[in-house]
Amino acid sequence: MISTATDDGTVLLNERTGRYWQLNKTGTRVLQGLLDGQEAAGIAAELADRYGIGRRQAERDVAAVIERLSGAKLVIS
Repeated sequence: MISTATDDGTVLLNERTGRYWQLNKTGTRVLQGLLDGQEAAGIAAELADRYGIGRRQAERDVAAVIERLSGAKLVIS
């Protein structure tokens, strides 16, 4: 995977498939958290606090990002 930071988040290239993915700033934070070894619950807690959303909603959102990244084989969950 090759990644490039943008003003709006991150663009990823899956080198095996040639497919590009674009993450917004929140998706980028989820990916960075995973790469730093954080658990999904910790990432969700941080996002809930930062954006003033409910913890359960943040957990669902983080899980959705992880599921899409995992489905694209960009991360292993």
